[in-house]
Amino acid sequence: MTNSRWLHQEEIEGVRLDVDPGLVERNRTEPVSRVRLSDGRSAWLVTGWAETRQVFTHPAFSRARATGLPDRGVRPTFMLDMDPPEQSRVRSKAVWAFTHRRVEQLRARSERLADELLDTMEAHGEPADLVGHLAQPLPLTVMCDLLGVEREDRAVLGPWSEVLLSLTAHTQEEIDSACAGLDAYVGSLLARRRAEPSDDLLSALVHGPRQEGGDPLDDDELVHLGVSLLVSGFPATASQITNFSYVLLTRPELWRRLVDDPGMVPRAVEELLRFVPLGSDAGLPRVATEDVKVGDTLVRAGETVMVSRPSANRDGDVFDRPDEIVLDRDDNPHLAFGYGVHHCLGAHLARMELQVALGRLVARFPGLRIAVPEEELRWRTGLVVRGLRELPVAWGPA
Repeated sequence: MTNSRWLHQEEIEGVRLDVDPGLVERNRTEPVSRVRLSDGRSAWLVTGWAETRQVFTHPAFSRARATGLPDRGVRPTFMLDMDPPEQSRVRSKAVWAFTHRRVEQLRARSERLADELLDTMEAHGEPADLVGHLAQPLPLTVMCDLLGVEREDRAVLGPWSEVLLSLTAHTQEEIDSACAGLDAYVGSLLARRRAEPSDDLLSALVHGPRQEGGDPLDDDELVHLGVSLLVSGFPATASQITNFSYVLLTRPELWRRLVDDPGMVPRAVEELLRFVPLGSDAGLPRVATEDVKVGDTLVRAGETVMVSRPSANRDGDVFDRPDEIVLDRDDNPHLAFGYGVHHCLGAHLARMELQVALGRLVARFPGLRIAVPEEELRWRTGLVVRGLRELPVAWGPA
């Protein structure tokens, strides 16, 4: 495919929760196109659903090469920056903890936790911040319980996790400090679990992989895996609980449908995962290790490829009425959690937490509404994930 113009990286950054309509249009007309990155280098931007899934699954597209770490003789530390077989070996040590069956065993406890948090919010009175009362503490507590993080340590782990998702919101010094703090904390917790095993994921990782075959993880890998799970398992879900609530409350007819039919919540979560972008419109880059044809475009070895999941999730060839929220959509093969080897390890857990959060909200507060004019809401900027800083809500008679 011949590309008639370049896009600059700044043109593909999301604003609030909007998907750039220009990218959605390019999805229809030119699903693989050129962009110019902020450092002057060129890359391919993939916006089509089929082409995005191809990039996710083709072994020639390397995340490790995109980081530049292997070229410097440095081993990637986070799973998202690894390629198979190293990525598969590390992932296999923890995947058992995030199966659908094991996650469902956490549902009742998560519902009790959500009810306790909403009790506190109700006692606080109107207006109350949904971010601080529910969206952040629910996934943070669930993930910390799963990993075995001490309750008194959780207050600092949340802010550290968010700093690691910084694009421009924090300085490199702040990022390095947060990374060092998380590494040191997880390392000390692993040492304690080695001496005193408990019924948590870190203890299981220390005292032997649950999977047959493969070398055990060394101490550095265990630390980085623990940090990866904490960082990926908390801020993203917290942001989407807030984002989903905002989208529904700014479309009262959708909120009312869930209030009237709470059994629709699981399908609504899937539709909101498709419709509401979590991050910027262009995701983590990959580098082709060989020539690969993506759709009608030949990507040469050494070229960089970026994918836009928000645009792919609006592909009209795959989704009927792609630009509408269809809460009871049945066929919904969205790519919100990625696809292939880098499919989100905690996808089942995130789904469950989102279902619990929305389900308990519509049951407890059918009259929930945003308590301030929309223009007064403050959006976080400069982070990998999108979302509101606070979401003031009320629930009594208007």
